[in-house]
Amino acid sequence: MDINRIKKEDLGKGSNIKLEVCDTEVDMYWKVAIEVLETIEENNKKGEPTLMVVPYGPIGPYSRLVYLINKYRVSLKNCTFINMDEYLTDDGEYIDKADPLSFRGGMDRIFYSQIDEELNVLPENRYFPDPKNPNKPMELIEKFGKLDMVFGGIGINGHYAFNEPPEDGEECTNEEFLNRATRVLPVSRETRTINCFMNCAGDLNGIPKLCITVGMKEMFMAKKVRMCMPRDWNAGALRKVLHGDVTAKVPCSLFQMHGDAKLYAADVALQSPIPEIRIYNK
Repeated sequence: MDINRIKKEDLGKGSNIKLEVCDTEVDMYWKVAIEVLETIEENNKKGEPTLMVVPYGPIGPYSRLVYLINKYRVSLKNCTFINMDEYLTDDGEYIDKADPLSFRGGMDRIFYSQIDEELNVLPENRYFPDPKNPNKPMELIEKFGKLDMVFGGIGINGHYAFNEPPEDGEECTNEEFLNRATRVLPVSRETRTINCFMNCAGDLNGIPKLCITVGMKEMFMAKKVRMCMPRDWNAGALRKVLHGDVTAKVPCSLFQMHGDAKLYAADVALQSPIPEIRIYNK
C-alpha cells in the first residue's frame, strides 16, 4: 500500500494512534490546551500531583493555557513540568537563556511569567534536561511513580523532542532506540534546516548543532502521549507515523505500540505528499 495515496477521510483508520483532526492550527492549540488542563484538574480533584513532559514548541497551546488557568483559577501548585529539550553550545553547555532560541527563556516569557502567581508552578518544580545531570527526568518519574502526560510537536523527520532518528548506516533496533534515555546529541541536518526556515530566515548557521533531549525511554512511560502536527510540511511524516512501518527511522511511529497515543493534526497536515512541482504566487 502506498500510504501517500490514502484518502484524507481514511487517515487514522486502523492505526493504533488515534487521529484528532482540527479545522485549523488555532483549533488544534485549543484542544491540546483543554486536554492538558483537564488532566491537571482531574489530579487536583483527587489530591494527586501532576507530572508532565512539556515542549516549548508548538508554543500555541501556552497562550490558551494561560487564559484558561487564570480565568478558571486552576492551581498548578501541585504540578511538576519537565521540558522536553534545549539547544546547547558547541561545548555542550546551555545556550544563553536570553538567546531568542532558548527554550528556557521562552518558557519564562510565554508561560510562567503570564500565570497569576498564586496559581503558578513552583519555581523548584520547573525542570529542563541538564547535560550535567541527565538522569533527573527518570529520577522524577520514579519519585512520582508515574508520568501523567507528554505532549509536543512532531519533527519533519518524525522525531519527538530532539529524539532524532538513527543516521544512515547507523545500526539501531527499535528496542535499542526506545531504550535511549535523556542525553546530549547532535541536531540532525533535517531538523536544523526546517528550524532555520521557521526561526531565522533560512540561516542554517543560526541553529545550534547540539541539544539535550528527554529520551524515548522516559516518553514511553507516559500514561498519555499527545503529538501535534499543525503545518503543511507535516504531511509527509503524518502518514508514516500513522500508517507506515513501526521503525526508529520515524521515531513517532513507535507510538503505534503505546497504549494511549493521540495525534492532533490541523487539516492542512492531511494533504497528500505525492511529489509534484508546486508553484507559488501564480
